[in-house]
Amino acid sequence: MTRRKKQSDTPTVRCAIYTRKSTDEGLEQEFNSLDAQRDSGEAYIASQKHEGWQCLPQHYDDGGFTGGNMDRPALRRLMADIEAGKIDCVVVYKVDRLSRSLLDFAKLMEVFDTTGTSFCSVTQQFNTATSMGRLVLNVLLSFAQFEREMISERVRDKIAASRRKGKWSGGMPILGYSVKDTKLVVDKVESQRVRQIFELYLEHQSLLATVTKLNRRGWTTKRWTTKKGTQRGGKRFTKNSLYSLLTNVTYIGKIKYKDEVHNGEHEAIVPDELFQRAQTLLQRNGHTGGRAVRNKHGALLRGLLRCGPCGCAMSHTYTSKGNRRYRYYVCGTAQQRGWSECPSPSVPAGEIERFVVEQIKCIGRDPAVIAETVRQVRQQSEEGIERLNHERVAIQQQLRDDSARLQVASAMADDVERVSNLAETQERIRSAERRLTEIDNELITLNGELLDDATVGEALANFDDLWQTLVPREQARLLELLIKRVEYDGEHGNVSLTFHPCGIKSLTEELANQQEDAA
Repeated sequence: MTRRKKQSDTPTVRCAIYTRKSTDEGLEQEFNSLDAQRDSGEAYIASQKHEGWQCLPQHYDDGGFTGGNMDRPALRRLMADIEAGKIDCVVVYKVDRLSRSLLDFAKLMEVFDTTGTSFCSVTQQFNTATSMGRLVLNVLLSFAQFEREMISERVRDKIAASRRKGKWSGGMPILGYSVKDTKLVVDKVESQRVRQIFELYLEHQSLLATVTKLNRRGWTTKRWTTKKGTQRGGKRFTKNSLYSLLTNVTYIGKIKYKDEVHNGEHEAIVPDELFQRAQTLLQRNGHTGGRAVRNKHGALLRGLLRCGPCGCAMSHTYTSKGNRRYRYYVCGTAQQRGWSECPSPSVPAGEIERFVVEQIKCIGRDPAVIAETVRQVRQQSEEGIERLNHERVAIQQQLRDDSARLQVASAMADDVERVSNLAETQERIRSAERRLTEIDNELITLNGELLDDATVGEALANFDDLWQTLVPREQARLLELLIKRVEYDGEHGNVSLTFHPCGIKSLTEELANQQEDAA
């Protein structure tokens, strides 16, 4: 009588089911694609029960991960368990669920062969133990990789077509805009801040100096919340992030695709003229250069003089002939595009410096000029007050939002990510409060600059005495305190001076300090 083989003599095959879906769409449903794949795997393993197959309870599910690479958390856990000898067979619904890359699949198969792990696809029957089975597998993988590459090409083509039509095709939001219904919509508070960032860079003419100013104000990069509720952005500015902002053509109503620039559907928030001036200055300074470079040749109007017709900054340079050195201020447009492109490409440095100083001296001798100077200073002060008040309102709104967010985060601070968000929110609140204090101080200063004709006349009348006592480096510093901008129009022979709102006050303080030192 033949003895029947016992069921226990069949070796147990420990089977792990791996599932994957490229996008996270539909994963929130009660029964989703990953569940369907696992059900198919469990049913197939049950049909092989006579072979000793047993389904492991562990789930290896990668929802929202591409098959084009192996950077997937569940796949990493699966490979770790395989190498630890915990798995005998890997079951998938289709081959491309495990990988869509021939190179990656070859690496996985190498690990499977080394550990003695088999591989099985529920819907595609083949045996990797035979040469024909391996051929079929490679053919299937070739088609899987081809399909992945075709999908990638279609996505790239769609993005290119969208951007060529001026449409926003997704990506990280940028400061100044919100995204609504896949379209860029201007954020009134942030857009005003973006324009001020451009103006600050043109004023300081240095990335590093502008970054320092922005961080002192507590301004940050764009902050947004992902669909999963994760906070992104809201970081302190760096030179790189500021450079990216200043060179982003989106702000002038354009959309860029690779090297192509197209008109966008969205509204511009930075005037073309302001944007182009920033680009010219960036090109002249390079990525890291700026006004902070040492003034080796005593140029009094360095960083102050601008070409009237071009609106471009004029840089200081010189030529040598024998033992003599001739200094000039040259228009940036003329330097980059040729001297024929600018009606006033250069001006002798000594000549225009003497003219500017003489104009400052003459102001104190003419009552009509004094009155006009007072009017302009008052107008600049009022504009500065209005700008600061707008910023103050925006910061107060940000403080209210962050305070509400802080209360929610404090009640739910039960993991590392939420604790990190809590710390970031607290730091933003502290920065905003510091900036509010600075704004209040600036408003007090500007409101206190109610200069009358007599004060201006006295300060400018004593300018000559103060000027004669200063060395060239101190003279340049005094002009920088007093003057915001000097515009030179060589075509019509005009030179115009724009004073800082607090420039006359600074001159008065310099005179007072000099009198104290003399006493």
